[in-house]
Amino acid sequence: MKLLCLDIPQPGASLEKYQPHMADEARHAWQMYKGGIVRDIYFRQDRPGVAIIAECESVEAAKEALREFPLAKAGLLDWEVIPLGPFLNWESLFAPGNG
Repeated sequence: MKLLCLDIPQPGASLEKYQPHMADEARHAWQMYKGGIVRDIYFRQDRPGVAIIAECESVEAAKEALREFPLAKAGLLDWEVIPLGPFLNWESLFAPGNG
């Protein structure tokens, strides 16, 4: 299952509080990438943070894996996990009367 995972900074979290964990955070993300859970990772452009495209068996399995990030373990962030599926409406573009 493909999932969009958006970080949620917790109350009191700040870039200064993140700093001591950042090297471990990057190492952990690399391990999750090598393990096939993290497929893509992006910096958010609307605020500091990341968006991860993950691959897991379920939303709960993804949440469990994301809780292992050092910033999550430190109580500085949580995750919103959104399941994704294929876009199936392509055929409507080719229906009679659509051009």
